[in-house]
Amino acid sequence: MVTATQSFPLLAVPFFIFAGNLMNSTGITDRLINFARLLTGWLAGGLGQVSIALSLMMGGISGSAVADASMEARLLGPSMIEKGGYSKAATAAVLAFGSIITATIPPSIGLILFGFINEVSIGRLFLAGIVPGILLTLTLMVTAWIVARKNGYAPDLATPADLVPALGRFPGKCLGACLSGHPDRGLPVRLFHPRPRHGAFLVFYALFVGFFVYRELSFAKLYEATKGTVADLGMVMLLIMMAAVLGYAVTIERGPQQIAELVTTLTSEPIAILILVLLLLLVSGMFLEGAANILLVTPIVLPVLVQAGYNPVHMGILIVTLINIGGLTPPVGVIMFTVCGILKVKTGEFSKASVPYFAALLVFLALLVAFPALSLFLPGQLM
Repeated sequence: MVTATQSFPLLAVPFFIFAGNLMNSTGITDRLINFARLLTGWLAGGLGQVSIALSLMMGGISGSAVADASMEARLLGPSMIEKGGYSKAATAAVLAFGSIITATIPPSIGLILFGFINEVSIGRLFLAGIVPGILLTLTLMVTAWIVARKNGYAPDLATPADLVPALGRFPGKCLGACLSGHPDRGLPVRLFHPRPRHGAFLVFYALFVGFFVYRELSFAKLYEATKGTVADLGMVMLLIMMAAVLGYAVTIERGPQQIAELVTTLTSEPIAILILVLLLLLVSGMFLEGAANILLVTPIVLPVLVQAGYNPVHMGILIVTLINIGGLTPPVGVIMFTVCGILKVKTGEFSKASVPYFAALLVFLALLVAFPALSLFLPGQLM
């Protein structure tokens, strides 16, 4: 258990969690909401489009789908119901499905855990998540637009005319990781590499902006952000420690080899193996929280996929996204219950309103499987 915590790359996790909590207390999140509203509020669907654009931006801050869904349900949910014409179920659906964008956009906590537990380059995973994250955002926005046109949801803004001057006033969002030189490879910058010093820089950035730029961060808010970070980190590290114990036992019992033998006896076709593994992960995602699923299940199934000829970085993006989709389904969908609990929505109503978004996610996953270059292009070019 102790050995599992003695990892230098894991220092990135507390810094990124702390930075996300700080940014929620410094006014940065509120300004991102206003910016997202100017970018997309004039589209059909109004605040629903705003929530999806905000999830893309929050992916560079919080790295947690549950945290993003919880925050947006509290901040945007009431306005979507009262002003946007959305029903409670429709509001919960668009907020919950938009939150899974954070699973792919750096600095995704899920990608950090996946890379750590499976010994896959976290830098490559972060780069691999950028294009799929943008593609997922566009897919959900198109779906929200179709649903809005069908149900008559009005735009939040009458015109995008205010966008240009607003861009000039917006101070710029921190991307969730700073840029650093990479002289040995001849590259001017290295994007989204989750080194602990980058997380530390992000924390100091949030503190500086909160205290001296926006002046909205008080010592009381700093205490609450620190307290929340300790609680979040305690949960994550306990999962990591216990996953290490289970992983040790599974290795001794030849679990991965037995799973591989079982799958290969059923079929030898790589695409059939991939479908079987993805179905297994989707089912496990219905019962396990995302981080636990990544730490407990992926070390067993990833060797099977690699043996079938799949790239572990590409599989990392696909698996982490799919595991978060499991959080949207009964009986133990963490994201679903979080949003439904805040907005007081019955899970049956949520499931009915979610059908168009599930269809959109199936299209997205099919594109990701059919075109591995969507996730492998940037790592291939920059690393």
